[in-house]
Amino acid sequence: MNIVFVVSDTLRRDHLGCYGNRWIRTPNLDQFAAEAFIFDQAYEASFPTMPTRADQFTGKLTLTYLGWEPLRHTETTLAQLLRQAGYYAMAIVDTPFYVRQGMGYDRGFDDFLMVRGQGRERADHNRTRRCEVDYCAARTFFEAEKWLERNYKSKFFLFVDTWDPHEPWDPPAYYVQPYLADYDGQLVHPIYGKYRGRVSERDLKVARACYAGEITMVDFWFGRLMQRLDSLDLLEKTAVIFTTDHGFYFGEHGFFGKAVKMGDGWGRSPLYDEVTRVPLLIRPPAARQARISHIVCQPDLMPTVLQLAGVKPPSNIYGRSAVPLMKGSRKPLHDIVISSWPLYNVGDVTRAVDAFERQLRENFASTIFDGEWTLVYSVHGEAVELYHTAADPQQKKNLFRQNRRKAEELHRKFLAAIEAQGTEERLLKPRTRL
Repeated sequence: MNIVFVVSDTLRRDHLGCYGNRWIRTPNLDQFAAEAFIFDQAYEASFPTMPTRADQFTGKLTLTYLGWEPLRHTETTLAQLLRQAGYYAMAIVDTPFYVRQGMGYDRGFDDFLMVRGQGRERADHNRTRRCEVDYCAARTFFEAEKWLERNYKSKFFLFVDTWDPHEPWDPPAYYVQPYLADYDGQLVHPIYGKYRGRVSERDLKVARACYAGEITMVDFWFGRLMQRLDSLDLLEKTAVIFTTDHGFYFGEHGFFGKAVKMGDGWGRSPLYDEVTRVPLLIRPPAARQARISHIVCQPDLMPTVLQLAGVKPPSNIYGRSAVPLMKGSRKPLHDIVISSWPLYNVGDVTRAVDAFERQLRENFASTIFDGEWTLVYSVHGEAVELYHTAADPQQKKNLFRQNRRKAEELHRKFLAAIEAQGTEERLLKPRTRL
């Protein structure tokens, strides 16, 4: 079968209708979900943008050894394996970090199209916008449509990645006004930290509305892509995957942004469900809706795609194919999922989240989830948070003191997982105790 793999960056799971949202318009994704497997407990693993892509492309838990940096030449990628199996592998992306500064995330693709306009050149590109198709998400999906028109007879793997609804949130005003009737074109930028006293409630309201507008714009163009697949008689020959890399905070836990900046450095940046829990929808050629409650993570997508394509996955990966779950298996893929920044120590320098180098002022937190409980942990001696997420989905009540044994159990599983991945001693040692 053909494979279409769509990533929409920074898209919160709880902002889609199929996951319970009732105020944002996503009719096309809702229709897609009505014919797809809906994964209710899908989680990011390596955070943020490019570490997630590394997980998706390699099937590995790259947070244990790879930061925001180029793919290593020793990595075997999803595109390489599919290409070797006779697939025409094509990527069309506007997320701006795939190939810049030697990142090398185009490896394995027969062809790779970088749609200009996100990142540093955005202001320049915006001067050329005349209609909706000039916006980046629209252009990316439209390029994917055109590619399908030319290559519909091929056996193909088409990877489509749009940075929207990543900030800056500036969709056409007509997408925002259903969520904020008096919207006047104002742009609000996240501050990446605690927002009270720094951002007004009105500004936060504008930001939420603009973000919702970008989601609706992505939904429209994703719907166009699905219509093109249908018009080319490809829907019953193609598996379509829709997901994201992570979510975003719009006031939850006091944060506005997905991380905490401290001057020119980074703070602890805890990862709660608003960021870690992601949408994952998979529509196989034979449309069928079912909800899957088992926990899965982003590295699972590589072996899942390979099994759908009839290609054997490498033996040295962390991910596990979700196809058995789609066939009705009740056997879990994992006993925990780990969502984490790459394992840095204080003083280390990273290019996350925008390719500018910043130093860690505080240790990044790692999040460990077992399907019921969530541990938020950084290194020995620092703050520990434990939430009974099954009963406290907003993760407001820290139960660490009352349930230390549960925290210790999750920590042991976390330690075993990162040890098994060969994490170097200098990164492992500070994390060996609660």
